Amino acid sequence: MRTVCLKDPKATFQVASSVLVKTICFMRSLPSFGQLPAGDRSLLLSHCWVPLFVLGLAQEKIVFEVTDVPHSSILRQILLGLVLSGEKADQPTLAGVHGLRTCLHQLWSLNLSPKEYAYLKGAVLFNPAIQGLGTLLFIKGLQEEAQGALREVTHLLHPEDPSRFSHILLAESIIQTVSHSLVTELFFKPVIGNIDMHSHGFYKELGTAIDSCASSVPFQYPICDLVDTA
Repeated sequence: MRTVCLKDPKATFQVASSVLVKTICFMRSLPSFGQLPAGDRSLLLSHCWVPLFVLGLAQEKIVFEVTDVPHSSILRQILLGLVLSGEKADQPTLAGVHGLRTCLHQLWSLNLSPKEYAYLKGAVLFNPAIQGLGTLLFIKGLQEEAQGALREVTHLLHPEDPSRFSHILLAESIIQTVSHSLVTELFFKPVIGNIDMHSHGFYKELGTAIDSCASSVPFQYPICDLVDTA
């Protein structure tokens, strides 16, 4: 299995971090998200930030190149005892990157409007299928509101394409297949350092970022409370 890394890590990390900040601020901008219990916000965050990040990559038209991990570098790390079997298993693979690019190209082919992206993000964020939610029915209602708004704006903007809404939902299902480990290892591991990206600590850091995110960050999509969407 071919393992890969970014060809231009510094530049890609910068744009990926910008997308992550906008993703965090999108969540913070929704009053309905802020009104949820802290436990539910944490669950939604831990399960949904990666598909939301992928949507951000697509909306920002982010292109990145990868290259094979040099074998000499891997051997050197093994000899130094720095690579554990679990860490090696989490390294990005060419197949994983191909899957991510397939998602991006499918979204680009739809040429979504800013409003379609916003409502799609709301539908992804408020996911009632996540286990352990305390306000399950409320979150289910939020997702239905977002999907309804997405359907309406899609039909309004593209009345000649009645299948567009179903194609968007198909793209959403494919986004959900992108693994958390691929995104974190490919884009953020060198920035975050040695923190376990699957641990509660990583998601706690993201939650803190949401609470402290400045509302002045510019957006390319409308900020709206999806509960009150007409």
